[in-house]
Amino acid sequence: MLICGIDEAGRGPLIGPMVVCGVLTDEAGEGRLFENGVKDSKLLTPERRDALAGFIKSHVKSYAIRIIPPREIDRAVETINLNNLEMLKIAEIIRELKPEKAIIDSPSVNTVTYKSALLRMVDMKIDIIVEHKAERHAVVAAASIIAKTLRDSEIERIKESIGIDFGSGYPADPLTRGFAEKNFNRYPDIFRMSWATYQRLRHKQPARGQARLSAFSEG
Repeated sequence: MLICGIDEAGRGPLIGPMVVCGVLTDEAGEGRLFENGVKDSKLLTPERRDALAGFIKSHVKSYAIRIIPPREIDRAVETINLNNLEMLKIAEIIRELKPEKAIIDSPSVNTVTYKSALLRMVDMKIDIIVEHKAERHAVVAAASIIAKTLRDSEIERIKESIGIDFGSGYPADPLTRGFAEKNFNRYPDIFRMSWATYQRLRHKQPARGQARLSAFSEG
């Protein structure tokens, strides 16, 4: 059976893209991933993630990536919402890889509703599992590793292009916050302008009605 694991990296940052990845393998291949130490990217050092990303790419049947830039994220927040944007990318990946079974780390609290909507969007015969903390499956963990390493490389590319180290890009990072306070108008293309953090900087005061958006976007 062909199995696809799907996960994302960079859902909450103020700076840079979100990356969604799908990894395609079979049951024996998933066993090899587990045996070689593939697990949730958050539990690995950057060096180990980089090494495993190379191993995964050379040992799975296929993989697919979607890089979602800040402006596309902003448009989604204002229209279809971030969960639905991610669902669109997940559906694209499933249609591209054509697995018999897909396991998705759910961005939604309501996994049942999310699964139903995704099945309608994919419109193909497939067994879909949508759950929280799906990185416990090695194939999903593999997708999380590729997504995280690519997201990190995109952040490093942005730093090199502007010549400034702004840290991780997350609002909780003091280096990111300091950079944003000084440069949110200078480099607007790298920021997610719909984020409450950016709106507060833009208006120089807490924006009314932004608490809900902050909790959704930066959590």
